[in-house]
Amino acid sequence: MTAETTSSARPPLTVRSVAWDHPDAVLLRDEMAAEVRPRYADLARTVRGDPNAVDPDTVLRTFVAYSTRPAGHAAVRWNAGELEVKRMFVRPRYRGSGVADALLAAVEDAARAQGVARVILQTGHLQPDAVRFYRRSGYHRIPIFPPYEVLPLSHCFAKDLARPE
Repeated sequence: MTAETTSSARPPLTVRSVAWDHPDAVLLRDEMAAEVRPRYADLARTVRGDPNAVDPDTVLRTFVAYSTRPAGHAAVRWNAGELEVKRMFVRPRYRGSGVADALLAAVEDAARAQGVARVILQTGHLQPDAVRFYRRSGYHRIPIFPPYEVLPLSHCFAKDLARPE
């Protein structure tokens, strides 16, 4: 899948479907972890296991957005019969440029192609920009779903894919 948008200030944006272990996808997930991990360091010491771990066998699609260089990452995986957005990340220099919107659209299109009624996601309580982005993108709060019940401050969201925005 390739989607392109143009901007006079930036090179064209391309979103590509790649393997979970594609080097650009791994690089972006590592950058995301390096950025987010310190925010949750105290919490990580009190939580047993890693509820944010992703089994690659559950991943339906992985997307990398390119604007000459890798700009962002998102994946969608199966979680108890539903599709869940995972590892949504945009490099700081590309934030506010439409990369997140393009990635989320790719994820939602992949979910629609599977015929699911909605897509779900979890984000941390120390990520207010992510919460604002998901709300702006048509997501609404839902109860915390597994495996995030061990993170009671999580923000969980869903978007009805059949409902027009």
